[in-house]
Amino acid sequence: MNIHEYQAKALLKGFGAPVAAGVPIFSASEAEAAARSLPGPLWVVKSQIHAGGRGKGRFKEASAGDKGGVRLARSVAEVVEFASQMLGSTLVTKQTGASGKQVNRLYIEDGADIARELYCSLLVDRAVGRVAFVVSTEGGMDIETVAHDTPEKIVTVAIDPEVGVSSANVAAIVSALKLDGAAVKDAETLFPLLYRAFIEKDMSLLEINPLIVLKDGHLRLLDAKVSFDGNALFRHADIEALRDLTEEDAKEIEAHKHDLAYVALSGNIGCMVNGAGLAMATMDIIKLYGAEPANFLDVGGGASREKVTAAFKIITADPAVKGILINIFGGIMKCDVIAEGVIAAVREVGLKVPLVVRLEGTNVALGKKIIAQSGLDVIAADDLDDAARKIVAAVKGA
Repeated sequence: MNIHEYQAKALLKGFGAPVAAGVPIFSASEAEAAARSLPGPLWVVKSQIHAGGRGKGRFKEASAGDKGGVRLARSVAEVVEFASQMLGSTLVTKQTGASGKQVNRLYIEDGADIARELYCSLLVDRAVGRVAFVVSTEGGMDIETVAHDTPEKIVTVAIDPEVGVSSANVAAIVSALKLDGAAVKDAETLFPLLYRAFIEKDMSLLEINPLIVLKDGHLRLLDAKVSFDGNALFRHADIEALRDLTEEDAKEIEAHKHDLAYVALSGNIGCMVNGAGLAMATMDIIKLYGAEPANFLDVGGGASREKVTAAFKIITADPAVKGILINIFGGIMKCDVIAEGVIAAVREVGLKVPLVVRLEGTNVALGKKIIAQSGLDVIAADDLDDAARKIVAAVKGA
C-alpha cells in the first residue's frame, strides 16, 4: 500500500525526522490560509499523486500551465494561482503512463535553502535477506539512471536485524554521502530512526529523494515515498486509514475485498492462476508467444467457488481484455471447484471473449468433465504451452 508524500512526512516526523512545515489542501479555497500559516517567503506547491517524476511531469489541460507538478511560489498570490491551476487537472509523468492521474490533493510546504541533494532509501535486500540502506550523492535524480550511468555512486549498507543501525553503519553511510559538520551529527539520529520507522510500520520501501543538506549544514527530508507490506496492514489500523482509494485501480480494490492477489497490467489477455510462481510463468509464456498479459491474478491455493467467480468478474470487467487464460494446478485447490466457479461466473456475466482453460492436478478429470458438459464455448488445453498458444491465436484471430 502506498501513501502520499505529506502523509509519509507526518509519519516520519512522528519518529523525529526533520521535515519542513507544510499543509495539505483539498480545494483551491484552502490555499491562501495554508500559505499564510507558513513562514515563507518561498513556498513549494506539490501535487499529491502516487507516482514519481511529479516535478518533470506535465498537465494535460492547458489551463493548468506548463510548470510541472511541483512549483515554487514566491508570493501567497502565486500559491493560490498554482493551486487553482493544479487541483482537478490531470498530471502525466513517466510513472503514470499517458493517461496520467488527476490531482485531488496538494501539499503547500515551506521552502528550503538547499546546499546539496542526496539520495537515501531503505528496502529489503533479497540477496542478503536484510533491510538495507541504499544511498548516493546523486540526489534528485532517478536512481535507475544513476545505477545505469554511474553505479559506483550507489552504496548499499545492509543492517544486522539483531543489532540494528550500528555506529559503523552510520559511519559507512556518512562516508558514502560525504557528509561533514552538522550533517554528521544529524546522521547519528536520522538513520537509526528511519530504520526503526521501517521496521515498526512494516514498510516495504522508504525513499527520501532528495535528502538535502541545508545551507546551515543540517539534514532535511525534502521528499518522502513510503510503501507498506499489504500483508501486515492488519497490525496497523492507523496506516490503513491513510489509504487513498482514488489513487488505486477499481479492479484492484474489488480484488482486495475478496482476498485476491490482483495487479492490473497493460495487455489484453486476462489471467486467472493459482500460485504466484505459476502466475508469473503464465504471464511469461504469453509474452513469449507475442502477446501481453492484462493482469496478474493469483486466486490462492484454497480458493472457493465464490472466490473464483469474483476473480472471473474482475477480469471481464476490464474492457482491454480480449481473451482469458485460466491456468490451474490443483493441489489444495481442486480442479472441479475451479470448473464450477468458472461456469457460475460465465453464466452470470456472460462470455464475450475467447476463454482457454488448462487444468491439472487434484480432481482434474472431474473438472474437465464439468466444463465439457457445461455447453459453454470454452477452449480446452492440455498443458501450459498449449494453453498459451491457443489463447494468443484466439485473440489475434479475433
